[in-house]
Amino acid sequence: MSTPDKSAPTYGTEDLLISLCNSVTRVLSLATQTQLHYSGMVQRISKTCLRPDIGCFVLFDGGFSGLVIINLSKEAAMEIYQSYLLSMGMSQDDLASSYTSDEVANVMGELMNQVVGDFTGKVRRELQTHITQNQPKMLVLNKQVMLSVDANLDQPEARRVTFYTAKNHIFYLELAIDRTEFIKLYDFEPQEAPDPDALLAQADGGNASAPSAPPAAGSDSDTDDLLKSLGM
Repeated sequence: MSTPDKSAPTYGTEDLLISLCNSVTRVLSLATQTQLHYSGMVQRISKTCLRPDIGCFVLFDGGFSGLVIINLSKEAAMEIYQSYLLSMGMSQDDLASSYTSDEVANVMGELMNQVVGDFTGKVRRELQTHITQNQPKMLVLNKQVMLSVDANLDQPEARRVTFYTAKNHIFYLELAIDRTEFIKLYDFEPQEAPDPDALLAQADGGNASAPSAPPAAGSDSDTDDLLKSLGM
């Protein structure tokens, strides 16, 4: 029986983080028709937290477990929200004027879902494993609130990356995953990625000139139950 080559390429936490960061910039740049980028430096952190002004988190499980958090300033959230809907043909007068609006949270949650969906697709194609995700949850937080999300990881590794919008507004991505390493056993060709335009199919209904309605907000009781289950 053949054994894996000890010199074979490995794929670890930083590689997963880069893949996730590329999904963020790819999906949000495509959705907003602007150019986003992220810092070339990454922070090692001891825990992940939801921070003001808007925090969004997604849990995933399967081949490996983890948690993705995006913390946005109100300026970054409104820029992404407005650019996204304006690029779909909506009028400025039809947009929400405050980052605390449910519509802003719903749209940002939809974009977060597309980001993680793009990432899980790359994991399936490039690492030949499978992870599933829960529905993203968006929370508007005041400056006195900082919530810690416990993802129940056995050997957690956490990282934080700084992102910049086209107008240089800042937001942060935090990733916590179980310590893991993928080692290539044999050469294989990753599956082809789907057409990038398909990323927005759910959002625009296949017609860029007709924006879709934002998804309905979850009930307060559903959110409360979820937060309780996470010990928040």
